[in-house]
Amino acid sequence: MKHRIAYILLAITAFVTTSCGHKEADLDIAERSVYYWRTVFKLDSTERQFLAEHQVERMYVRYFDVVDKDHDAMPNATIRFDEPVPQGIEIVPTVFIMENCLPLISVHQQELVDRILQMNETNDIAGVKEVQIDCDWTSNSQEQYYDLLKFLRTAFKEKGIALSATIRLHQLSMTPPPVDYGVLMMYNTGSLKATNGHNPILDYRDVYPYLKNLGKYKLPLAAAWPCYSWNLLYSGNQFRAILYNANMADSTLYRETSPGRYAVISSNIVPEPNSDGSDLTWTNVGDSVITMSPTAAQITKIVEATEKERPGLNKHMIIYSLDKKSIENYDNEFFKTLFNR
Repeated sequence: MKHRIAYILLAITAFVTTSCGHKEADLDIAERSVYYWRTVFKLDSTERQFLAEHQVERMYVRYFDVVDKDHDAMPNATIRFDEPVPQGIEIVPTVFIMENCLPLISVHQQELVDRILQMNETNDIAGVKEVQIDCDWTSNSQEQYYDLLKFLRTAFKEKGIALSATIRLHQLSMTPPPVDYGVLMMYNTGSLKATNGHNPILDYRDVYPYLKNLGKYKLPLAAAWPCYSWNLLYSGNQFRAILYNANMADSTLYRETSPGRYAVISSNIVPEPNSDGSDLTWTNVGDSVITMSPTAAQITKIVEATEKERPGLNKHMIIYSLDKKSIENYDNEFFKTLFNR
């Protein structure tokens, strides 16, 4: 009789473990994913070929941001779908929330759920199994953020939808958020303001101090890796902006002074968000631009370092982000190596 009771309890435990949310075992299944972080969903031939050739199965698509507007939490930069999502690819709606909105968002929790679900319906995005929240929270905002996540997790679970969240390296020393799993952001690891020679997108020297926390972090984790470059505008040693839309090959505006470094030789207006909230960035004669991107070798080195600390972290491989410029930064063999780990 004792053996029978033990067997029944074991069966119940197994059922509960396999029926609640997104499980760590799910991340043990090799899967290929990308982020899509633009305001219009429309793929060109290079991006379609990338998805097909590498058999990408999942896209984390930024639906909108939540920002502080007139002292209220409001959606901003909502994506527009100009074409259908490719067949056979699972979409994970992803929402970026500014940290300063967390004190304002409690009255909008259900609206956030409803807006995501409505966007799925409006754009014929069926079969959504997961929603992701992206927020750079700190110890000061952790309680408010975790309260929000608890609400969202319960609300989406009623719809059969799991909840995940992005994790920054500095957050590995904090209590994990109440979500089904996390995506460790292995990009934007350094300071844009620093002029110490570190690559702000990804640099082993910035990552190394956090590796000791990776193996003991009590939350299922996947990792997302960068494949993009930045044109960083400086006036003297002062960082001013990222020039996403600048054409560094325009010799009437920029002169290359050394590999990856340019001098502004003619003042120009670049259609970029500026620190003062405007949509234009001035470049002035005497400013400098530094183009930075992590090399394939640098990324591979850090991938291997994270694997030593947390075996299997990169089985669910995620690339940030799907964009023609980003894809063309690297040799196709590099992506094959990443996706086949």
